[in-house]
Amino acid sequence: ASTFGYAVWLRPQDGFLGQGVAASGPLATRMGLSGVPVIAETIALHTIFELMRSTGARVHLCRISSAAGVELVRQAKLEGLPVSCDVSINSLHLTDLDIGYFDSRMRLNPPLRQQRDRDALRAGLQDGTIDALVSDHTPVDEDAKALPFAEAEPGGTGLELLLSLALKWAQDSGVPLNRALATVTSQPAGVLGAALGAAAASAGRLHVGAVADICVLDPNTAWVVEPAALRSQGQHTPFGGYELPGRVRATVVGGQVVFGG
Repeated sequence: ASTFGYAVWLRPQDGFLGQGVAASGPLATRMGLSGVPVIAETIALHTIFELMRSTGARVHLCRISSAAGVELVRQAKLEGLPVSCDVSINSLHLTDLDIGYFDSRMRLNPPLRQQRDRDALRAGLQDGTIDALVSDHTPVDEDAKALPFAEAEPGGTGLELLLSLALKWAQDSGVPLNRALATVTSQPAGVLGAALGAAAASAGRLHVGAVADICVLDPNTAWVVEPAALRSQGQHTPFGGYELPGRVRATVVGGQVVFGG
């Protein structure tokens, strides 16, 4: 990849240590769930950064999930390594306590960690250590979720919730609207631009001559997440019943109105 200037996209999780079904901690122990320790992420990050130092390759890290992981990425950026990373809307808003009484909607990958991890992820997104917020859209059908927690398939529908959950994070953290929108528009485009070139880097912005891909929203209107109303074929989401800000009024793709109007 380094030879040809390609960026490598990696999920930092050690394959042997990451085979559990919940984040290691008091809750997983009490519930008898096999754990995924934080070192499953940090060991993988140390390995990746050593390879980057050796090869000079650019890397994007997908779905950072722990406070320790955020700190390692922060140190790597200060060192000057060409690294970027993202965080899932699930990890940004939820903790392992949301598993409740073995709620399979909370069976996710990476697993939900403790509140200190969630707080560090929020701070990392706010200070720029984390470059993008992603939906982690992994739709799962009814049969795969209607199982005991440890046997249920990990994942949840997230694409339709990404914008509103970005706005909710902004409200909770006191982040300005334009800064929140950047985490799901221009900043991800910048990550893609580093990998794919100027054409991708120009996406996610409003300017003369750009492709007219536009979302028109009302940030002051709230809506309630009703899983049955989601357009995805997999309608399981950990955010069912949540009241979220930001209703989309219209979507324009390539200058054509494809929703609303």
